[in-house]
Amino acid sequence: MPENDARISATWLAEECARQLTQVLEAMTGEGPSVSFAAQEITEEVGQSEMLWWEQSFNIAPGSPIWAGAAASSWQEIGNRVLRSVGVEDSDPENIRSTYLEIIRQAFSGVLGALSARSGRKAACLEGKENSPPASTGASGFSFEIKFGEIAFPVFALFSQALVNVQEEAPPEPVAESSVSLAPTIPAVVPGAKPGSMELLLDVELPVSVSFGRAHLPLKDVIKLTCGSIVELNRSVSEPVDVIVNNCVIARGEVVVVEGNFGIRIKQVISRQERLRTLY
Repeated sequence: MPENDARISATWLAEECARQLTQVLEAMTGEGPSVSFAAQEITEEVGQSEMLWWEQSFNIAPGSPIWAGAAASSWQEIGNRVLRSVGVEDSDPENIRSTYLEIIRQAFSGVLGALSARSGRKAACLEGKENSPPASTGASGFSFEIKFGEIAFPVFALFSQALVNVQEEAPPEPVAESSVSLAPTIPAVVPGAKPGSMELLLDVELPVSVSFGRAHLPLKDVIKLTCGSIVELNRSVSEPVDVIVNNCVIARGEVVVVEGNFGIRIKQVISRQERLRTLY
């Protein structure tokens, strides 16, 4: 891909990432943050510093991850702000960390949906992990500024060259390299039409699992487990089971059998506030 086209494609990815961060944070906090970005070389010192880095890979192209990194002062405050919006005032560091990473995962899922629609390729998120970018990636770096009112929190992102090259179409309008601020927008509602943002996400595949319960066993008891051993779970047979999507409980239901296969009949779809409290 020519250098100018690659730069435009990388800037489109950054713009979409800023848009998705805006939408996710607005949905989770009820506030209207602004997210601006600018191209920035991510130095080896930044990439290897004491930051929380998340690496998200996709099946749309081999070796095509995005990395997002933030200093503790940024990810702790962002995670805390989300938790406070649902009434959780004093949360532990691990819960704050998982809440922040859930924001990043959801934003990257949205970016993938937009990229899939743009390139015409069906794509899905692969398993992500906490991992800093390698010293030399050839990736396109951007700095993002997430602002709630007058308070700003910097976050960095790196888009791998393979992901930049996935795009087969040039953007309708070139985006300037200078910082672009994206305020939350409300799509026009047309009777019978689906919101544009949702259309981009409809083909994104998410892992769905069902939790029948949990148990904590000492290592000495785990070693003793054999065929026929029974592990007692922390849930009675009459209680509903959890339906988990992308590490978040979204509903509860009862177990049924459909043509010889287990299934779940949804009995309750839980609220947004409770979903945040049940992040796995």
